Amino acid sequence: MSEIAASIALIIVLFALLGGGVWVGLTLAGVAWFGMEVLIGREAGDAMAMTIWGSSSSWTLTALPLFVWMGEILYRTNLSESMFRGLAPWVNALPGRLLHTNVIGCTIFAAVSGSSAATCATVGKMNIPEMRKRGYPDAQIIGSLGGPATLGLLIPPSIILIVYGVAAEVSIAKLFMAGVLPGLLLALLFSGWLMGWAILNPAKVPKADTGMTFGQKLRESRHLIPVVLLIGAVVASIYTGIATATEAAALGVVGALVVSASQGALTWQTFRDSLLGATRLYCMIALILSGAAFMTLSMGYIGLPRQLAEFVGSLNLSPGMLIITLGIFYMVIGCFLDGISTIVLTMAVVLPIIQAAGIDPLWFGIFLTITVETAQITPPVGFNLFVLQSMTGKQLPYIARVCAPYFSLMVFALLLLWFFPEIVTWLPGRM
Repeated sequence: MSEIAASIALIIVLFALLGGGVWVGLTLAGVAWFGMEVLIGREAGDAMAMTIWGSSSSWTLTALPLFVWMGEILYRTNLSESMFRGLAPWVNALPGRLLHTNVIGCTIFAAVSGSSAATCATVGKMNIPEMRKRGYPDAQIIGSLGGPATLGLLIPPSIILIVYGVAAEVSIAKLFMAGVLPGLLLALLFSGWLMGWAILNPAKVPKADTGMTFGQKLRESRHLIPVVLLIGAVVASIYTGIATATEAAALGVVGALVVSASQGALTWQTFRDSLLGATRLYCMIALILSGAAFMTLSMGYIGLPRQLAEFVGSLNLSPGMLIITLGIFYMVIGCFLDGISTIVLTMAVVLPIIQAAGIDPLWFGIFLTITVETAQITPPVGFNLFVLQSMTGKQLPYIARVCAPYFSLMVFALLLLWFFPEIVTWLPGRM
């Protein structure tokens, strides 16, 4: 069978299984088995066992379940309430007032969670009732939560960056450092949008809460100390070279347990629920990664990556046009697949293409993560939309519409990263 016919057959089987509701990890492994056994007649058993074992026993990947567990521990504490109490006094003077607590809260929690959905749920549980009670418009409450919550995928520690680093063989520590400045840039763009909206619609912004003295604001800020110290310890240990990403993840788990204990939230039930939650999530991710590793091997035997790389190369696209094409491709495919599946499904094919075009894989990892972020707030498979629907009772089209400005801001951020790549590369270059 020719390479083109084999590739078409693989794609048909892939979408047939996905459309049938088969788990993504099992779909990937099944497509890989089909490719090796049926299309090229090579025995798949030994190759499957060796590939799945090799992908699941990677030491680098150990950081992933630890960071997931850290986020689960903090998810079950009163961290969100503490953040609101600590942030609210400082944003009353800004146009948009308490709406900025969504942006700042998501930025802070993103640095201890690594998950967009967890960030959205945790910050939303506290902020939505508080801001509704004060009379803020639902559209701005929901939008300023759905967009900024995507920062959970970018600001380290990030599950997506760990998956990309393993798949693309890029330093996870450098990826973490590369995500800091783009994450802060997005947070500033989100807050800037809220300020602009508030200035144009002053009647829709409730009056500020009773003023506090500077001393009172400082006293309320003490609630931020535990989470700020935890973030600082994890990031600083990586940045200074004291710890690898895996060791920093272990430090984060210990720190999360200490924070929970100090808040009186560390009970046997909390510990058990966090461990089980992290185990379930990581098992899902590990199954996807194992299936993707086997599929990558199968596609290599068939020649699909080389064939696609040669096809894209024959188009003679400039690096700029290639990035635009890939950006559109990932935004479209992200409407139907989650971020981890998107990366592991495509990396074996896309990585040779960007390397041939002279694009830095480190920079591309951040670009890819932001494009995956956009999929969190676009239907039909936008996880943040589902989280917000469950918390607000609003319909998905309404939630997607109020989150649309934040989608546009993320696209604008991608343009800034293309014209100013130092935003991504400056911090890793100092390691």
